[in-house]
Amino acid sequence: MIIDTHTHFYDPTRPQGVPWPQPADTWIYRTVLPVHYRALAEPLGITGTVVVEASPWLEDNQWLLDVVRAEPFVLGVIGNLDPQSADFPANLERFAQEPRFRGIRCGGAQVTGAANGSARAHLAGLARQGLTLDLQAGMPHLAAVADLARALPTLRIVVNHLGLVAIDGGRPDAEWLRALQTLTALPSVYMKVSAFQELSRVQPGPLALSHYEPVFDAVWQAFGPERLVFGSDWPVSARSGTLAAGLSLWREYAARQGAAAEQAVLGGNACRAYGLARPHP
Repeated sequence: MIIDTHTHFYDPTRPQGVPWPQPADTWIYRTVLPVHYRALAEPLGITGTVVVEASPWLEDNQWLLDVVRAEPFVLGVIGNLDPQSADFPANLERFAQEPRFRGIRCGGAQVTGAANGSARAHLAGLARQGLTLDLQAGMPHLAAVADLARALPTLRIVVNHLGLVAIDGGRPDAEWLRALQTLTALPSVYMKVSAFQELSRVQPGPLALSHYEPVFDAVWQAFGPERLVFGSDWPVSARSGTLAAGLSLWREYAARQGAAAEQAVLGGNACRAYGLARPHP
């Protein structure tokens, strides 16, 4: 079981277009649907994906749920709802009726800090629904994620894209390392090992595991084999490397940790982090 917990689907040819990506981004400004991803993923042994809605348009949550309704390869949808909005409880209640709606993704600034009391109250509702918060959080917001996790200990939080650390083959940023330590003892916080080819200061992302190993070592030490999940960030990641290369790098690293740990970080943890039904073989 291999679950890719971070893909994006969209269709710029819709009559209303899309807010993201922009036409100038010719690399990814094209129709990207589950059928396109599945053609690449299945031959690699990927058994399912969690798709993340990047559009801030409310109805695009419904559009995405409709797109994946007949596609069992898509195990879950992470929506895009603003927890600072007064309409958040009603919108959450609406989309939570969909079994494959598994949570929301937002930026670290939207939910951290003393000024975001209303957002935290709304996220308590997310926790009550058994749903997950994906966070696009880097410094300076990464360290504040620990405060959020302590305030809402039943809310599952998945930090996206390795906390946006720059990867150069050497020792990772010291502030990032300190932030990881604040999250170590918080069992509700997961780290998504995703977009690492994009985070590389060398582009396209090198194919040598040694380039990413210091960062992989740091998150393994902080989260262990129980709280790491894999994500590709496809198709955005295609700017920096192939889906096959990204999966191969993480599998090579995970395999060194033993068979049980490898299975956990490739798929088992994703089921727990997002409350997923396990995909059929």
